[in-house]
Amino acid sequence: MIKTIQTTPFNDQKPGTSGLRKKTRIFMQPHYLENFVQAILLELKEGGGNSLVIGGDGRYYNHQAIQTILKMAVANHIERVYVAKNGLLSTPAASHFIRKNALSGGIVLSASHNPGGEAQDFGVKFNVSNGGPAPEAVTTSIYKRSKGLTTYSIAEMPDIDLTYLHTTRVLQTDIEVFNGISDYVQLMEGLFDFSGIKRLLHSGFSVRLDAMNAVTGPYLISIFYDALKAPEESLLHSTPLKDFGGLHPDPNLKYAKELVEQVMRPDGPDFAAAFDGDGDRNMILGKNIFVTPSDSLAILAANATLAPGYSAGLKGIARSMPTSQAADRVAAHLGIPCFETPTGWKFFGNLLDADMVTLCGEESFGTGSHHVREKDGVWAALFWLNILAQKRMSVKGIVQEHWQRFGRNYYSRHDYEAIDAQQAHEFMQRAEAILPSLINKEIHGYQVKMADNFTYQDPVDHSISEKQGIRIGFEDGSRVVFRLSGTGTQGATLRLYLERYCEKGEAGPVEIETQRALEGLIQWTDRVFDLKRTIGRSAPDVIT
Repeated sequence: MIKTIQTTPFNDQKPGTSGLRKKTRIFMQPHYLENFVQAILLELKEGGGNSLVIGGDGRYYNHQAIQTILKMAVANHIERVYVAKNGLLSTPAASHFIRKNALSGGIVLSASHNPGGEAQDFGVKFNVSNGGPAPEAVTTSIYKRSKGLTTYSIAEMPDIDLTYLHTTRVLQTDIEVFNGISDYVQLMEGLFDFSGIKRLLHSGFSVRLDAMNAVTGPYLISIFYDALKAPEESLLHSTPLKDFGGLHPDPNLKYAKELVEQVMRPDGPDFAAAFDGDGDRNMILGKNIFVTPSDSLAILAANATLAPGYSAGLKGIARSMPTSQAADRVAAHLGIPCFETPTGWKFFGNLLDADMVTLCGEESFGTGSHHVREKDGVWAALFWLNILAQKRMSVKGIVQEHWQRFGRNYYSRHDYEAIDAQQAHEFMQRAEAILPSLINKEIHGYQVKMADNFTYQDPVDHSISEKQGIRIGFEDGSRVVFRLSGTGTQGATLRLYLERYCEKGEAGPVEIETQRALEGLIQWTDRVFDLKRTIGRSAPDVIT
């Protein structure tokens, strides 16, 4: 039986960079989840969609939300619905499943790298038929639909048992509980030299992979234990937990502290990686070295042909605007284009679909390629291991070789988290207002070449995205960037990005500690924008 439930709109259901993220208890209040899902299903049906995949990262409220969505999909006459066994489905695996099975879209339940639990965060993201995040036009339409809702439809039916593989039909809807891991593992086996990686792992080369008690655990077990026969100590925190075992599943130097401590010891592992809640982010480390996401993208691009799936070379590279320009130098060397886009993986989708780029990356620990339409953490770790197996060098050796070949982009991100939202927006407005006065002037020893609020015109559909972040570029190639993050659930996160280029062959690329190398830019930024006093913070909450 299908029930029509009376409801009233919520005024805070505008999706951010990656879907709608709120505190879990907000989603748990009556009608809140249902309203947003109804808006998604209306959008799906309006576009002629009749199939859907559902899964999530296993965080608190994941199971209940899946059952609600299944009942609403039945009530809205969606013909085919696939739901991952135990509700566990990584974001890149969801993207691959949509593409492989030509589905109309997917709903991924995750707040990505945000903490989980009843008092923490939850999220709902809609992916479209190309497997990528819904573009801005679609999320805007979903938001408009949510604001006009007066009813939603839901079926009265028993919960679907997600603990085993089976198919059932409810009214006009076929629901299949499927293996959310096997297809993804097969995809990885087709891209990388598993035999070479296996030999590396059995040659005394040690690895540590930290799933942070989130969704990548089962994927890592299937790949590294079952397929590659890696030693048992290779995996950390590989059991998905509703609250991630108290961990904050953000793979950076602060929140993956246990892994960082291991890898920085003299007897630490040769290679390490950490992954976030839904499996799309990665942090790469080697013995006594942290590889910035910007450098990781550039190094993967420079060595891509060592992996079987990329042996034909790259069509192009795309990076988000705040990401360092290290990849640009590789692209110039290879004679291929490098596109600068706003932050948000959805901006890479058109470039990938048009076959204009092969690799993509963001400084926020996201790397990916044309194999899916999302960033992919486990893929990035396998790519690095494939390169390590071929070059027979240490991680640090590969990074230093790259710097000597292309020069080094010293790069760091300073996050000021959970600051007052109004205060953050006022800072951005004041910062933008002084940009014209900076251009072509030498200020505190730095010659400003350009200053703007980044506007992007998509080269495929020619859509325009304005006010994507403040950029200040200097004559020596250095940059300062400000932007507000759209992934938090409390207050605002102001991000400051700092970049300084050193020519290849200089001592600096190997010798100088990053924050010391950027010290002049840090001081310049505080003097010109009065950052710390304006937002009332003496130091960043996180430095990466």
